[in-house]
Amino acid sequence: MDEALLRALTPTVIGILVRRGADFAAAEDAVQDALIEAVRGWPDDPPRDPKGWLVTVAWRKFLDAARADASRRHREVRVDAEPTPGPAEVVDDTLQLYFLCAHPSLTPASAVALTLRAVGGLTTRQIARAYLVPEATMAQRISRAKRTVSAVRFDQPGDVATVLRVLYLVFNEGYSGDVDLAGEAIRLTRQLAARIDHEEVAGLLALMLLHHARRAARTGPDGRLVPLAEQDRGRWDTRLIAEGVDVLQRALARDRLGEFQAQAAIAALHADARAVEETDWVQVVEWYDELVRLTDSPVARLNRAVAVGEADGPRAGLAALSGLDPALPRHGAVAAYLHERDGDLALAARLYADAARAAASLPERDHLTRQAARLNARLRG
Repeated sequence: MDEALLRALTPTVIGILVRRGADFAAAEDAVQDALIEAVRGWPDDPPRDPKGWLVTVAWRKFLDAARADASRRHREVRVDAEPTPGPAEVVDDTLQLYFLCAHPSLTPASAVALTLRAVGGLTTRQIARAYLVPEATMAQRISRAKRTVSAVRFDQPGDVATVLRVLYLVFNEGYSGDVDLAGEAIRLTRQLAARIDHEEVAGLLALMLLHHARRAARTGPDGRLVPLAEQDRGRWDTRLIAEGVDVLQRALARDRLGEFQAQAAIAALHADARAVEETDWVQVVEWYDELVRLTDSPVARLNRAVAVGEADGPRAGLAALSGLDPALPRHGAVAAYLHERDGDLALAARLYADAARAAASLPERDHLTRQAARLNARLRG
């Protein structure tokens, strides 16, 4: 098989699919799938028209993916905007697909990436952002995962931890507003909790419910992002909060702490405060200490720096921030907030402006831009 020919044909075939109506990312994925088939089939049965073969197979792959995406979205519209408490509905095949994509032949990271792309419906760019890696790196990881599973039978379901990671990332992407997947992630996690008696499944469900309870207050009437400290807490869904706290308490009572339970405990402390001034920041820091111990996550350390700044003052928060990579997403925004609280408005304004230029979403960029403009107006006045 002529691999150089395949590489040479790839941009042309992608261009043909785009002209037929596929968006670039979907066309790229479809061509990658076609290339996998070519690698497997061409040595024994080479086509007379390689380009025509690739176009035909890639277009079929694109149509299959589009139909699968449409089917998934149809399921989403059946989910109420605010998931109702109580027993889970009859399990459909989506959750089973999550387990099958988390195949034992894949590393957990590759299984998560593949499932997010193939079943969750996230783009390669969104998955890369969740993993804090370049988009090209994630595209290669997904392609390798596809090649790995191309010759295996999907009759060995993956482990619960991998599926939980996928559901968590799907929920986070939906909660961000880029893709409306939060309700679907809650629906599937309810199903998983009904099937498996596992404290981290319960912890993830509690975390989702507690975050989803604040969704209506996260944006203003004009679509602007509203930070937690400024949200109208009267708009929080007390029914979801009560359910989330109940699920969390039962999970914590088993005394087998995991990262999702720790995150849910932090969310519960925020939900319990009637006003931001009443937040028990000392306990929040203690739970972040547990989360860092469990995960050593740079994102957890970043959020811990904010909590330390609230509990012990902005300079303590800046000290906690000092050891973290400035390239970490939201690092600049956190630094700006802590410097503003410490009284250095000029530096905070510059950091807000820099963070706005690096923001991953339009609402976040607009919010940070307004923060910079607010401080600059104060400095001029």
